[in-house]
Amino acid sequence: MTRDAHGSRGRGDRRLSLVGLWGVVGVVALLVNAIVRLAPLAIEPFETDMLGAGHLALLAGWVAFSAYVEGYRAFQKQFAPRVVARAQHLSAHPRLVHALLAPAYCMGLFHATRKRLVVSWSVTVGVIGLVVAVRSLAQPWRGIIDAGVVIALAWGVLALGFFTLRGLAGHAMPVSADVPNV
Repeated sequence: MTRDAHGSRGRGDRRLSLVGLWGVVGVVALLVNAIVRLAPLAIEPFETDMLGAGHLALLAGWVAFSAYVEGYRAFQKQFAPRVVARAQHLSAHPRLVHALLAPAYCMGLFHATRKRLVVSWSVTVGVIGLVVAVRSLAQPWRGIIDAGVVIALAWGVLALGFFTLRGLAGHAMPVSADVPNV
């Protein structure tokens, strides 16, 4: 039987198993953890009346930019469907190490094409670098940045929920799972 562009053999092959769900739930847990940690910092400038008109304008622009670029274009169009596509592939082709590390597998941090490995690790290292840099900012600047990040992360969680439901129904994802041909 031949594989489709998503690394699956057929509709039944795309249904998520418990192993695939573990991968998706682990990724959702990472995002929710970040939202829970950052939301109070994003709210703090409002609670302490730190925001002037200029701050509010910047906040509105940054949140809109983050929602579109990070939420829609990155999470909804790329990351979320790829996480579920990789979870579908893992469900159809389980291996012990891949199953144990399913969240990292679903994020494309190992057992992926060379391009996916480079992109996934670059984004991970870049995000860590930005987190370290933003931590050094004082309020209200940190709160403004964190507000955009919280919106984008929340969008990502919703997108993962949507694509997970589609994956549970056996639908193909609109992106490749980016698994190697081995």
